[in-house]
Formats: sequence, C-alpha cells, structure tokens
Amino acid sequence: MTYPVNASSPSKTFSDVACTVCGCVCDDLEFVVEGDRITEVRRACDLAEPWYLAINDCYPDAAQIDGRTSTFADAISESVRLLSDSHNPLIYGLSRSSTPGQRAAVRLAEQLGANIDTTASVCHGPSIMAIQQVGEATCSLGEVRHRADLVVFWGANPVESHPRHFERYSVDAVGQFVPRGRADRTIVVIDTKATATSEQADLFLQIDTEQDLEVIWTLRQLIRGDEPSCTPKTGIPLERLRDLAARMTRCTFGVVFFGLGLAQRGLGHLNVEALLRLVADLNSHTRFSARRLRLPGDVTGADSVLCWQTGFPFGVNLARPYPRYNPGEFTADGLLIRDEVDCCLIVGSESTQMLSPQAQARLKQLPTIVLDYPHVSPAWQPHVHFTTAVYGVHAPGTVYRMDEIPIGLHSMMDSPYNTDEEVLEAIRDGLQRNSG
Repeated sequence: MTYPVNASSPSKTFSDVACTVCGCVCDDLEFVVEGDRITEVRRACDLAEPWYLAINDCYPDAAQIDGRTSTFADAISESVRLLSDSHNPLIYGLSRSSTPGQRAAVRLAEQLGANIDTTASVCHGPSIMAIQQVGEATCSLGEVRHRADLVVFWGANPVESHPRHFERYSVDAVGQFVPRGRADRTIVVIDTKATATSEQADLFLQIDTEQDLEVIWTLRQLIRGDEPSCTPKTGIPLERLRDLAARMTRCTFGVVFFGLGLAQRGLGHLNVEALLRLVADLNSHTRFSARRLRLPGDVTGADSVLCWQTGFPFGVNLARPYPRYNPGEFTADGLLIRDEVDCCLIVGSESTQMLSPQAQARLKQLPTIVLDYPHVSPAWQPHVHFTTAVYGVHAPGTVYRMDEIPIGLHSMMDSPYNTDEEVLEAIRDGLQRNSG
C-alpha cells in the first residue's frame, strides 16, 4: 500500500512532544512535520530519532489475512472467528500502546474470559512481586532531579538503555538543591561487569555473578551498625562496602535505580525485596528512594491500567466472574510453554522478542492476531495482521513515565490507519453481535 506525500502542506513545528520509545518519556522533543512525514526530530536520543523518522518510510496494508491484503472488515470478521473458537485465549504486549488501547484490551479480555499479560512479566515482574511483599519508598524523577546528591545504578546501564536519563533526571541535571548538577552528585554503579555507565561513575563496585543478595544484606548489617562475623564472598572488599554504607547514610537525598541486571539475576524478586528493605533501613538515617528503570515506552502505563481495571498489574486471568492473578500460571511465557492457550492477540509484536525461545516457538504454531505500528513487523507470519496508528504521532493518548507520572500525547498528523483502541473495539463489537 502506498500513500503519496502531501507536499503542498506547509511545514509545521510541534514543541514539547513526549517520546514513547523508552520509559524516560522525555517530553521536550521538537518535531518538524512536512505534509505526511516527520522530517526532523530535535533533542531526540540515538534510540528515538531513527524510530520516529522511520514511521513514514513505508505504508503497509491496513489489514492482512495469512499475508495477503484484506479489507479491514474481513480482518475483523476473521479475528472474531478465531477468538470465538478459542477456549483459552491470551492477550499480550500493550507496552507500545497507550491508555485508550490498553483499556480496550482489558475490555476485550473481560468479554472473552481471556488471560491478559504485559511485558512486565518478562521484565520487571519480579520487582513488582517484591513491591507487593514489602512496599517501596519511592519518588518522582522530578524529585531526583532537584534533590538527589547520591545516585546509585544497580544492575542497570542507562547510558545505553535510557540515553537521556543522565541529562534530564539523575546525573547532569541541574536542580534546586543541586545547583551545580553533576558536581553536586556522587554517582555509584554496582554491576557484575564494566559498562558505559560505570565509566562515568565516581565509584564502581564490581560484584561476583549472582552475589547481589549478599552485597545487599552486608550493607544492611553495616548500616545497622552490626559488624559481619565473616568477610562475605561478594567480590568486593569489606572496606569498600563500609565506605558505600557511610556514603548512603550521610547523603541528603539518595536514590537507587535498579534494572533487569538485578531483577532477573538469581531469585530476582528476593534481590529486589532485599534492596527495598535496605532502602527502608536507610530512611532511618536520611531520605532514600528506589526506582525501577523501565524499558518499553509505556509498560508502566500497561501495568497501571491493568491495576486500575482488574486490581492486578500483569498475568491476569478473567475466565471466572472475578480476576485471578498468579505470576507463572497466568503469564504469557508459562502459558505458551505449557501449551495452555489456543489463540493469541498481540498488541505490539516487539514484545514477543522478550519471551523465552520455547514460548516464541509455540507462538508461531498458534493462530495469532497482531496489531503493529507501520514501521514494525512481526518476526513470523500472523494469521491476521493490523497496521495501527502511532499514539503521540497520529493519535492522542496518555503514557506513563517510569515513575508512574501520566503524560499526555497529542496528534501531529493524520494516519490512514486505525488506532489500537479502534481495532480492539471493532473486534469486541463483532463478538457481541455474534453472541447476540
């Protein structure tokens, strides 16, 4: 499908645009739009700029069935047939969508009695489980920018995963109580190997593989004034841990950003639970917070919408009159590996790359319905494929930053495609007509 560029339209500049490529959701971008194309993206990072410029490089079919061009109505009818015949469907992804699309996905899952899961289950699911157990002392990224004089990155490499995090929130940003920015902050990196982030740290502690829990509990001992009875085997000399404990208790406002390097190593939820307990201990001495470094653009929004609609953040089963939540039992990876689902609706096929190889192999054998942006395509041939408009470019919506702050998205140009919400609502309407 090809659509000519409307070259007669004047160039327009849009300011303060929110970026949905990663969890930072930087809302200071500037877009230059000429006709139906984004021609320039200012202040964008190396992840965001190519992603946005690629949006109008091609115009795939609005709908396909088995790889062949289809009308939208026929593709909806085929989706309705597949879901009607399914006994245990799965709706998965949602982290590249927006609040309207995510709400529509939950409504569809309720109507089907389906399982619904987000990319959190294969990313920060262990962190969410830990937070449910012990709670968290947290803050907004704005508070970090204006107050934090000690910033710790644990199992994370934001220089590569969140390129503007340093600039906007955590390291270089000038704030009310840190007027000199980087000069007023101490940066600590804790990881199993050197990274681009550790190269910019004031203090880098390289721990042995899967020894995060031992490091955290040793720090808790030192902060409480208890001398360890023996030297813990962590790869870090005890004196360096004693120095870090002193820095943590002496700071005015500290924050630890932790990534998948902590949440997915060993018994990840126990690592995060221990870290959250460490942060709670530190609040007896100073102000200290913990924050997850979320990767996909609106995975935080997907969790928030599911919590709001079902009471649970991911891995929810709606087959009964009430929602059930059980990570492992109702999360996508486990359901696919155990061959317990017979149809999948994927909102954003990029999310499937995070599944295990066994789950990905099984997914390719099932009837699948995929909703994707124009410049994204699945690695396999789905039975039904819809191309959808991009929230924040073609359609308004809401995205949640990694610190659960909602940020509005606006439309900058028209699209020949429907939004996720419109596609999912059309499927839901078709199911209602069939059942009626």
